[in-house]
Amino acid sequence: MNPLASRKQLLIAESELNRAQLLQEWQTLAAEGCALANQAKTLRSIVSASASLVTGLMSFRHKKEPAPAGEKPSWLQTVLKGAGLVSSFWQAFRPHGDGQKEG
Repeated sequence: MNPLASRKQLLIAESELNRAQLLQEWQTLAAEGCALANQAKTLRSIVSASASLVTGLMSFRHKKEPAPAGEKPSWLQTVLKGAGLVSSFWQAFRPHGDGQKEG
């Protein structure tokens, strides 16, 4: 076998090894992507439940007297109002079909 044919055989073998390694890395990346998506779904569920809880707590919280006109609301009231607003938008615009498997 001449040196050129030998070199060609080595390049073909190296190409096959690179192709196999790329396939393995792609499969690993895809598996990690699925795991990340599952974690995101879990986090989404926790955030949604937390927002619903905050909204529920806000609905039970009643003020006895209205605040004076010049007084600023407390940071807790502001956070609770914001969480209620986020929860409302989340319930209205969240993706449906959580029970279906994606991808």
